[in-house]
Formats: sequence, C-alpha cells, structure tokens
Amino acid sequence: MRFLRLMALLEGLSLLALFFVAMPLKYMYGMPEAVTFAGPIHGWLFVAFNALLFYFVYKRHLTEEQGFSGFIASFLPFGTFVYKAKVLSKV
Repeated sequence: MRFLRLMALLEGLSLLALFFVAMPLKYMYGMPEAVTFAGPIHGWLFVAFNALLFYFVYKRHLTEEQGFSGFIASFLPFGTFVYKAKVLSKV
C-alpha cells in the first residue's frame, strides 16, 4: 500500500509538472522539447498508477469502489493528492 501512495504522489506531481512547467515552456517560450520530455514520463506514471490500482483491487487490498475512485482521480488535476489523503490514508 505504501508503494501505491508513492505512485499517487508521483503521478500527481508529473501532471502538475506537465501543466505548469512543460506546457507554458512550450506555448509561451517556444520550447516543445519540455512537453516531449515530460509527456511520456507522465504517461508512464499514469499507466503504472492505474495498473497498480487494478492489482490492489484484484488482490482485495482495495474495494472496487476505491479502485474506481482512484481511476477517476487520476484524470483530474490534484485528484491523486485528494485520493491519497482521503482514501489511501485510511487503508
């Protein structure tokens, strides 16, 4: 469960880095390499977080409802931070 908390944190941080660092660098300063670098990192962390959620639901460490709410949270800015604080801190 500790690893899932870490992945939630990393996935959320990578999304924020993409939105608030890489995309402004691309669109305001003409540096598309920032998104080329940060985008795949966020993509892999997103997939890894959701795969880990599926694993924990499969192994019955999380309920299906908790897993689904984590999946939805991974699409929202700051969602994984809220998920980590509200759901994962109680498991």
